[in-house]
Amino acid sequence: MAEKSRKAWGGRFDGETDKLMEAFNSSLSFDRRLWREDIEGSKAYAEALARAGVIDSGECEQLTEGLSRVAQEIESGEFDWRDEDEDIHMAVERRLSELAGPVGGKLHTGRSRNDQVATDMRLWLMRAVDTVLDDLKSLQRALHGRAETQTRAMMPGFTHLQPAQVVSLAHYLMSFFWMLQRDRERFRQLRSRASVLPLGSGALAGQALGVDREFLARRLGFERVSPNSMDAVADRDFVAEFLSLAAIAMSHLSRLAEDLIIYSGPGCGFVVLSDAYSTGSSLMPQKKNPDSLELVRGKAGRVIGRLAGLLATLKGLPSTYNKDLQEDKEPLFDCYDTLTASLRITAGVVVTLEVNGEKMAAALDDFLLATDLADYLVARGLPFRESHRVVGRLVRECEKTGLGLKDLPLETYTRESGLFGPEIREVLDFASSLAARGSYGGTAPGAVQAQLEEARRLLE
Repeated sequence: MAEKSRKAWGGRFDGETDKLMEAFNSSLSFDRRLWREDIEGSKAYAEALARAGVIDSGECEQLTEGLSRVAQEIESGEFDWRDEDEDIHMAVERRLSELAGPVGGKLHTGRSRNDQVATDMRLWLMRAVDTVLDDLKSLQRALHGRAETQTRAMMPGFTHLQPAQVVSLAHYLMSFFWMLQRDRERFRQLRSRASVLPLGSGALAGQALGVDREFLARRLGFERVSPNSMDAVADRDFVAEFLSLAAIAMSHLSRLAEDLIIYSGPGCGFVVLSDAYSTGSSLMPQKKNPDSLELVRGKAGRVIGRLAGLLATLKGLPSTYNKDLQEDKEPLFDCYDTLTASLRITAGVVVTLEVNGEKMAAALDDFLLATDLADYLVARGLPFRESHRVVGRLVRECEKTGLGLKDLPLETYTRESGLFGPEIREVLDFASSLAARGSYGGTAPGAVQAQLEEARRLLE
């Protein structure tokens, strides 16, 4: 009978739980992270029970004071964690009963761990989103700050990892600012969608005690109350969405990491990583490895895998709550930790990055101006497809002769098209090419300045 008295659900059982099964069933090792939310939700629920007349005001005070003492013990590291508690809910309730006496057993009246854990997780996730939003904004500030000083620094822009056209370093950096801005927008939307109170749904059918769920929502800071108790206890869309948004954000960080790995390598040398975000080789003394960026790139795969794993868990579950849903917490916590660490590391890399303007300028190849030559012909009336072919033949001539577009004699140009004149030498200029892309969102200094101002407003 000892087993019955120890388990909150033990009244139905005569036999003891297998020790391996007990460990297999326990989530306390990871869901203890929800302790603040569990205690906060329990205090609110005690107040709701008192408002409904299920407990009196004195009992409510005993419960809330006991819960505050539990919180203090956990915060200070004095709490006695026990394996047999199974999860954070049972751990808190067990200690509360030790502190408050028999009244501790009244707290769970009308409440199930099903609606309790769903409430805890939503509270935790909303706060986690707030932190992610702050970290996204910090990285945006780092990118914006570096871009403000690099509006005229020119570099090759790439498509297919091949040099394509001239862009400013500021324009390149800001391309990631806007990716992160979309991430911020999505996380803000998620926070609102997650702000739905499950508490009061019971195990699946609701509860019959007259607990005011609207009061609970206001008390705990939720925007809405769940409209269906069966859906409320089983819904983990908000977890899957967090993982999805984390995976998208990590893919953006991974792309930036990949670029900076390439740009900091000896083949480019456009930037130099700080020693603070680099490591060496245990064998080769000369090595300086971009391990910070490689880890960000690698951890993107980890987060994507967590998303796939959770979706595989959710996709075949019958209604309503099933123990499979215990598998939602580890991926959620891991993706949160991975994303926030990656954002902070990437911000550090960007802030400390050293730009090598000479190397970027040396990488500017005449072929980056081929589109400018085509535009020159278009401005003189030649259809673009024909001007494209004309410039393509000039590029082929350069490849045959080993000359650059700037080095070809004017006769070669006029042989291909009579529309070419001596002024093409003015077209074959990197700064002119940069300045010509002045459309909204373009790489011209004026357009980039407008972009920076718009971004500054968003950051403010």
